Amino acid sequence: MSNQTVVTEFLLLGFSAIRELQILHFVVFLVVYLAALVGNLLIIIAIALNHHLHTPMYFFLMNLAILDLGSISVTVPKSMVNSLTNTRLISYSGCVTQVFLLFLFASADIALLTVMAYDRYVAICQPLHYEKVMDRKVCVQMAASAWITGVLNSALHTGNTFVLTFCGDNMVNQFFCEIPQLLRLTCSDSYLSEVGVTAFGACLALGCFVFIIMSYVHIFTTVLRMRSKQGRHKAFSTCIPHLIVFSMLLFTGAFAYLKPTSSSTSGLDLIMAVFYSVIPPMINPVIYSMRNKEIKDTLRKLTWWMLLNKN
Repeated sequence: MSNQTVVTEFLLLGFSAIRELQILHFVVFLVVYLAALVGNLLIIIAIALNHHLHTPMYFFLMNLAILDLGSISVTVPKSMVNSLTNTRLISYSGCVTQVFLLFLFASADIALLTVMAYDRYVAICQPLHYEKVMDRKVCVQMAASAWITGVLNSALHTGNTFVLTFCGDNMVNQFFCEIPQLLRLTCSDSYLSEVGVTAFGACLALGCFVFIIMSYVHIFTTVLRMRSKQGRHKAFSTCIPHLIVFSMLLFTGAFAYLKPTSSSTSGLDLIMAVFYSVIPPMINPVIYSMRNKEIKDTLRKLTWWMLLNKN
């Protein structure tokens, strides 16, 4: 066997080696991260403090906000620190942690969005049975199932990736540790295990996609039969943003993870990574909750209460 240098750390190439562009990247990511942090924290606080919002829809929204906080916190802060300090290093254990947590939050996110589609289906298509079908116990079980799915899927993909041997080149052409980019660096024969795990993940994602499409076919069919124009508008304004976010998350993730690892890298890989790991946690608070009258009223009352107590 020839001598091989085992990799103990990785270099995240990121967006640019030019110092001015690194500072720009830091500022942009800082704004995005703060927006996601504040938006999702406000949602969690508003739902937790207002007992009128302790309903299935808002329970799932709070779980989604927690997942979004975790998802964006896994990748963006490390990338910001690297840009600010002009370094690219990430330890082997740090890379393992990034891959595990990112896959956990992303997988649980997709599963939870699927659960939310079912919640909307029952609320719109079977309103008389909604309270019976979506009781507290069922909601907790659904949310727990989404989290467990994320943990199991993440453990499978992380274990399959890091059981391989990395040697020689340690440059990851991404701003975080992404599995397709890591597989380019392995000197082990990973083809069969890679195909098997990827196929399993793709089947899960496809199953969620088909379930959501079927749910929305029934939802839109029911909505179009409504006589109330206001009712149709409310239903569409609730469902369409959900479908757009899910589609963006699924298709950009599929582009990144289903593309052959042998294909050449490009700036498109960076853009797709931003769209599935950074954009959804930032825009979810806006499209799901900040347009929601109940949450806005709760936040307004909370703000007034804080100001009065301060005075």
